[in-house]
Amino acid sequence: MLKKATIKKFGIRILIINVVYLLIKLTIVHDKDDTPFDATGIFYYCSAFFLFMLAWESNDWLVRRQQLKIGGGLDLTGGVKVLLINLAICLPVSALVYYLAIFQFDQLCKIDVDNPWLRFRIDFFRAAILGFALIIFNLFYHALQQKKEMENKMNDLQKEIMTSKYKSLKNQISPHFLFNSLNTLTSLMYEDRDLASDFVSRLATCYRYILDNREEDLVSLEKETNFLDSFIFMMNIRHEGALSIHTHISINPKDFVIPTLSLQMLVENALKHNYYSKEKPLEINIISIQKNSLVVQNNLHVRKQKEESTKLGLKNIERRYSFYTNQKVVIETENGYFKVTIPLLPKNIKEIAIVKVS
Repeated sequence: MLKKATIKKFGIRILIINVVYLLIKLTIVHDKDDTPFDATGIFYYCSAFFLFMLAWESNDWLVRRQQLKIGGGLDLTGGVKVLLINLAICLPVSALVYYLAIFQFDQLCKIDVDNPWLRFRIDFFRAAILGFALIIFNLFYHALQQKKEMENKMNDLQKEIMTSKYKSLKNQISPHFLFNSLNTLTSLMYEDRDLASDFVSRLATCYRYILDNREEDLVSLEKETNFLDSFIFMMNIRHEGALSIHTHISINPKDFVIPTLSLQMLVENALKHNYYSKEKPLEINIISIQKNSLVVQNNLHVRKQKEESTKLGLKNIERRYSFYTNQKVVIETENGYFKVTIPLLPKNIKEIAIVKVS
């Protein structure tokens, strides 16, 4: 069954076509014997309906194709391209329709004129003008719809980003996190004061990073990895022998940015959902792939008793990336490993611009 939206769309288009046709009909000088239901009137109505629907539907199809091709954005260049292709489709069809009606089937269509070439030029020119106006109107409609959707999406993403910042900060400075860190520190003070001093320094570094960057959604990869080094140091001390976390980054971290705390969130995700001990350590590796992505992978020791995962952390990272790039965050499980591949963003990246229409 046809959807209500489709029925509504065609209903509105049929209404517009009929209104436009009647308005044009009123502006044309007719013979006294002409009636709306003679062969000529029926031909012009049917041809107008066909050409209007052809231009409209082909324009919709071309716009959808262009949007998919460039990742959901119809910019000025794409709009001009759609316009030219649309005209290349519709103008020859219009010329063919009126040529056949005037020169080949003139007896059937009852188009009896003294100068058939003049009649052809008038009909073709009128169809070209109306088709051009229709395509331009439809492109503006799609651009406005896209602008509205992008604004809504960006507002939602901004709200989610702010929520993410708050949750990340809250998780890091929560009493639970601080309690565990202080417990570890207390033990170290009796066992190894030098290590305890180092632990305090790393703890301060983590808090300073979080507080300094709580308003930033993107940070340099260098800052994130420096913070992660301190975080990994603390986790290794707390879970001595049960964790093995290593970074293998072969690119210049100053040249790229990533969402704030995204690496830490992925490490935390592995710790949260896996069992680990000295007998069965959890191995987490952070590896750069060429110059466009990082892989965070861990061996799977899935906890036997655990709450059903909501995957909110991973979804949050996906949404934050979608604000800046069309590259996808790839999540996969294979050969006993859980892998998350995140894109590396150039340091001069800008936020997604709302569609520009000039």
